[in-house]
Amino acid sequence: MAKLLEPSSEHDKRYLWVDILLIVLIGLNIIALILQSIEPIEQLYYWHFFYFELFSIAIFTVEYIARIWSCVDTLPYQQQTDSNLQKRLRYIRSPLAVIDLLAILPFYLGFFIQTDLRYLRVFRLLRVFKLSRYSRAMQLLLNVFKEERYSLFAAFSVLFIIMLVAACAMYTLEKDIQPENFSSIPQAMWWSLVTLTTVGYGDVTPITGLGRLFGGLITIVGIGMVALPAGILASGFSEQLSRRRQFYQLALDQAFQDGKFDVAAEPLLQRLRAELGVSHTEAAILRELMEKRHQALQFHVKK
Repeated sequence: MAKLLEPSSEHDKRYLWVDILLIVLIGLNIIALILQSIEPIEQLYYWHFFYFELFSIAIFTVEYIARIWSCVDTLPYQQQTDSNLQKRLRYIRSPLAVIDLLAILPFYLGFFIQTDLRYLRVFRLLRVFKLSRYSRAMQLLLNVFKEERYSLFAAFSVLFIIMLVAACAMYTLEKDIQPENFSSIPQAMWWSLVTLTTVGYGDVTPITGLGRLFGGLITIVGIGMVALPAGILASGFSEQLSRRRQFYQLALDQAFQDGKFDVAAEPLLQRLRAELGVSHTEAAILRELMEKRHQALQFHVKK
C-alpha cells in the first residue's frame, strides 16, 4: 500500500497514477466549490454536486486511513525504532496528515453540528492545501514554517506590540479631531495595521500635525518590521535547501567504495533525490564532484 501512496522509485508508474488521480480530484473539488458559489448553477446541478462530494469524501477518507496505516513502511519511519502505533500517532500529528484530516473533517462535522452548510462548504477550500503533498517546494516551505516558528512568533509579537503602541498614540492625538475614525484604541488599530504593513488604503488618515509626524515615523518603522518575517523565511528556506543538499551528498559519499560507485545504491539515491527535491542537473554535478574527490583520495593513498 505504501508503494501506491509514496514513491518507492522515481519511475514507479503505480505511484504516479495514484498521484495524478488525486491531483485531478482535488482540482475538480476546487472547481466544484467555485461553481457552487453561483446560485443558479448550484440549484440546477445540486444533486450532481452532492454525489460528487460524497465520492470525493469517500476517496479522501480512504486515502487518509491508508496513509496512516502504511506510514510505517515509508522511508522516514522505517529508520525509527518506535512501535508501529507510535509511528502512526506521530504521522497523524504531521502537517500533511493534519491537512488531509481538515480536508474531510467538515463533512463529518455536519452530522453532529447543526449549522448553515454554506459555512462548512467554505472549509472545503482547505483541500487545496492537499496539493502541498505533491509539491516539493510547498513541502519545503511548510518545513521552513515549522523550523522557524519561534523566530516568526517573536517577529510578529514585536510587530503586534508596535501596532498597539501606534494605535494608542494615534487615539490620543486624533480622537478629539476625528472621533468617527479614532473613537477607540481598537478602531485606531485598523489605521496602525494598514500603516505598519505599508498598505496605506487611505480610508483613515491623521490630520493633525503631530498625528502626521507620528504616522510618518510609523510608516518608516513598518518598512523594516514587515521585512523581518520575510527575511526569516528566506533564511530558513536557504538553510533547508542546504540541509537537503548535504543529506544527499552524505548518501552519495556512502555510495562510493574504493573510489568506485556502488551500483546497488542507485535506487536509494534516486528515491532520495526525488524526496529531497534535488534536480537531475544538481544530482549529476554532485555525483561528478564526489567521483573526482574519491579518485583524488585514492590517488594520494597509492602515492
